Amino acid sequence: MKLIQTMSCLGAAALLAACATTENDHFYTLGGEATAAAAASSSNKIYIEMLAANVPAQVRRKQLVVTTGAGQVDMLEHHRWIGPLADEISQALSQQVSAELGAIDVYRTPYPPGAAPYRISTNIQRFESSPGQYALVDATWSVRQVGSDAVLTCRSVLREPVGQGYEALVAGHRAALAKLGSAIAAGVRRGPAGGC
Repeated sequence: MKLIQTMSCLGAAALLAACATTENDHFYTLGGEATAAAAASSSNKIYIEMLAANVPAQVRRKQLVVTTGAGQVDMLEHHRWIGPLADEISQALSQQVSAELGAIDVYRTPYPPGAAPYRISTNIQRFESSPGQYALVDATWSVRQVGSDAVLTCRSVLREPVGQGYEALVAGHRAALAKLGSAIAAGVRRGPAGGC
């Protein structure tokens, strides 16, 4: 009987030790404060529709997917996006474009009669995360004003150097998406005739 009690106590101690060393979950977001480089000063309201971003299947998951070597990646079970990556990207872009243009994002929302929102599509070609090295966003995007057939289609490749740690990696992606949002906002201002 004493042997069984001793074994039970040792088992419980081992279980507690295992629990003590379990890594905590960390959650990250790509949204946040957008930087308004040059908000629109016009009294006319600008409306945009930031459509849901298309994201490669390899990174379309809650876990951070990081490059660990040539052709090797890891999914970090304890480091996750707070929401689906496509939603996180779309929200970050919407915030940045809205801040720079003084615009209202009316995606899936009724807008006033006669308004012609700028419909923005984003296709993320690559979303690479290399801890301690870089965060990369390679995106094709287009802007078309509702009611017009003219379309501006451009590509932006943004590579941000990052320090050590996953917080630095996420900050790098946030910086890259802020620059992508600025490029899209500039595209809205220029219009299709202005080119990329």
